[in-house]
Formats: sequence, structure tokens, C-alpha cells
Amino acid sequence: MRGWEPIDTEVRSHLPFSPAVEANGFIFVSGQASVDETGKIIPGTFEDEMRRSFENVSRVLADAGLTLEDVIRVTSYIRDSSNGPQYNEIYREFFSEPLPARTTLSNCLSPALHFEVDVVAVRAKA
Repeated sequence: MRGWEPIDTEVRSHLPFSPAVEANGFIFVSGQASVDETGKIIPGTFEDEMRRSFENVSRVLADAGLTLEDVIRVTSYIRDSSNGPQYNEIYREFFSEPLPARTTLSNCLSPALHFEVDVVAVRAKA
């Protein structure tokens, strides 16, 4: 037994990874970008791509029976650091106090993407 299992989700990728896995009540959601259900990149503005990325995270979490309120850690990747202020503004629409722990990396994505995000969520004990 591995100690972890993939989450059964409709979100798919043609790349070799699981969209999310669960281990000991923690849900690790792989990097989500502005892609459709086939993994095809849907280009747009920074805001468009950020919103679509978080929509994809929300879909994966929903398939695990969770929401963004269950997220305890966020790692974001921003292609252009000048989008930092807009990132912080939009981020507050998705998360409220108490805010999850967060790391943000900038100037690190290929020209094909403006934004990508991965999260860790926790399943509350009953």
C-alpha cells in the first residue's frame, strides 16, 4: 500500500501526473493552469488565466468533496512580476481570513502561460 491514492476527478491532463492525490486527509492538487478539460491551454489576460486556474482547482477540490475553504497552502506561479498587485487583489476574492499559507514565484513560466497554481487542502475530521 502506498499510503496515498489519486482523487477521482473529471479534470484530466495528457501529461503524466494525477490532478490530485490524498494522503492522511491531505489533498495535494497538482499545478492548475488556464486549460480546458482536455488540457489544452486557453490563453487570455492575466486575470482570465488566474480565474480559470482557480476554477480548475475548485473543480478538483469539489470532486474530493472539498472547497477552497479547505485549502491550507497555496503556491502560485506568475509569469510577469508586474502582475503582482492584480494577483493580490484577485486572490482575496478566492480566499478570506484566515488566509492559507502562501508562496508566490514570479518570472518563472513559459510564454504560453500567465499563471499557474497548486494547493494543499485538508479534509476536516468529523
